[in-house]
Amino acid sequence: MTRDLSRLLRPKSIAVLGSGWAENVVAQCEKIGFEGDVWPVHPTRANIGGWACYRSLQDLPRAPDATFVGVNRHATLDVIKTLSDMGAGGAICFASGWAETGDTDLQAELVSAARDMPILGPNCYGLLNMLDGAVIWPDQHGGRRCDTGVAILSQSSNIAINLTMQKRGLPLAYVGCLGNAAQTGLVALAEAMLQDDRVTALGVYAEGFDDPASLARLADAARGMGKGIVVLKSGKSEAGASAALSHTAAMSGTHAASQAFLQQAGIGSVATLSELIETLKILHVHGPQTGRQVCALSCSGGEAGLVADLADDTPLAFPPLSTVQEDSLRSVLGPLVTLSNPLDYHTFIWGDLDKTTSVFAEMLRPYDAGLYIIDPPRSDLCDPASFEPALEAIALAGKATSKPAFAVASLPENIDEQRAIAMMRAGVVPLQGIETALAAVAAARVPASDGWRPWSRSKLGETHVLDEVAGKALLSDWGVRVPRGVSAVTLDALAESAEGLARPLAVKGLGFAHKTEAGAVHLNIQHLGAVPAMPDASGYLAEEMVTGSVAEIIVGLVRDPVYGATLMVGFGGVQAEILADTQTLVLPVTAAQVHAAIHALRLAPLLNGHRGGPLADVATVVDIVLKLQSAMANNPEIAEIEINPLMVCHSGAIAVDALIRKETS
Repeated sequence: MTRDLSRLLRPKSIAVLGSGWAENVVAQCEKIGFEGDVWPVHPTRANIGGWACYRSLQDLPRAPDATFVGVNRHATLDVIKTLSDMGAGGAICFASGWAETGDTDLQAELVSAARDMPILGPNCYGLLNMLDGAVIWPDQHGGRRCDTGVAILSQSSNIAINLTMQKRGLPLAYVGCLGNAAQTGLVALAEAMLQDDRVTALGVYAEGFDDPASLARLADAARGMGKGIVVLKSGKSEAGASAALSHTAAMSGTHAASQAFLQQAGIGSVATLSELIETLKILHVHGPQTGRQVCALSCSGGEAGLVADLADDTPLAFPPLSTVQEDSLRSVLGPLVTLSNPLDYHTFIWGDLDKTTSVFAEMLRPYDAGLYIIDPPRSDLCDPASFEPALEAIALAGKATSKPAFAVASLPENIDEQRAIAMMRAGVVPLQGIETALAAVAAARVPASDGWRPWSRSKLGETHVLDEVAGKALLSDWGVRVPRGVSAVTLDALAESAEGLARPLAVKGLGFAHKTEAGAVHLNIQHLGAVPAMPDASGYLAEEMVTGSVAEIIVGLVRDPVYGATLMVGFGGVQAEILADTQTLVLPVTAAQVHAAIHALRLAPLLNGHRGGPLADVATVVDIVLKLQSAMANNPEIAEIEINPLMVCHSGAIAVDALIRKETS
């Protein structure tokens, strides 16, 4: 059901129930200058915060647009039912003690009592609307009135409060807490905020996603409005932390899947609150970006080197200067400056606005964005006047090229709040801290998802692992090549069946999830009589060994309780967990995405003829992944498919080991 949240978000009347916390709501409404009606409701008090109290909700002049319900959880049920009956616009349910403490039945009663009326929470702090000065918030906050700004949603009330206290020039239009999100979830509240034309971007602090497909849809809609979304995802899903039988389940866990989902959905992802704020500043001024080719300029070699070092772990690229750029820059900077990207332009032009603007604009012109490292001196002890030409040149370079020109301070405190606010209003984003700035620029530049949606979640019952013979039979049916081999219940029977196989052989005991760890794998076998018995084996498998491979790759697909299903691809074999060189994607994937993931591996040069070595048949690996994806899509009982290793040769690839887990019928 789609509920109308407009009255709750932009109320003209606010009812307040409760005592201590409710009094804070009244005080904050008065402090911000809320121009609507504030109606404290209390059965015995004459006034709250100087505002006359109504004895009951029924005594109010009309149904309130928004209500802060600051009474205990059991009383909250009656209040919500009464508000719903009155036709109120919505409510904030402040009390705790619901599903977060295990009382899911009481929380279900609350949702039932609300019926069509929107509620936030329970266990929810509240809502700030700094555009209209409507504050349903039981505490202090650092928000200030603005005409346009970003919306922030948080599953943590304390983090929401902390974000309002930022001094970095970011205008906050809305700040909302989700609490338990029993009825109104992240996507519904975010969508309602983004539909306000005064909102420029959305930032989210989330501990989990209840509806990833809807979030991906929202990201597409936001991009269509020219608005970006950035998420700080923390916490781990309990369902995703279940015991792992395979490398796939152990290595493509919740965090990796979350990051893959955000990337594929076209949503920026950050790791810290500082990165969240700085990314939102970029999105507020420039909207969502896609290019990642940037330049950096400073008047110091130290800063240029620091940028180059810190950027090494980001997806940003710093392409070299063109000949045209070099000629133009040389004519202004002279022969003593080494021309490069990042550029140390020295101080020969310091204080000359025209020359500085010329250099800044010429450097920026062919790139997607520019990082201008500048640290104005503190105004309480120093005179920052000499820095003004360089700061003005950054703004002029951005205007001349129509490209984002960021003023980047080495230390966050080196651009104070008043300067940051003034720069933001002038359309120049001050980024505070070099490492944070690089992360923010990368997070603001996420490729569009082109309508991508994750698979729906599967509800599987108990599962079991197929033995390798059955697993490889399925792989063969799906078009994946496997070694020639035979199986038998005993080693004697195996020796008889394996007469026609070419030596050397690989001999394995069946019935083990991790055969190597169990000592159930014997390689380079010429005579089967040399293989020791394995008492715990349910049978034996002998296969022709694969020779001449270029690399051992691991490919794993597994149903995910949050994101539908994930793919992991990387360097495998017995060292898979030690190497930890993998990439995770959320299904469905395209051939181009799989190809890009393989070439993003740290050891990818080994596949590309490193030092004259043979090229690996990556195209066949991609084809196998897509075949396995189709198999999982067409067989909902399949819970997991893992090939480790997939022996990739110069031509072709062979699945040497397979683990397939399916629902027990």
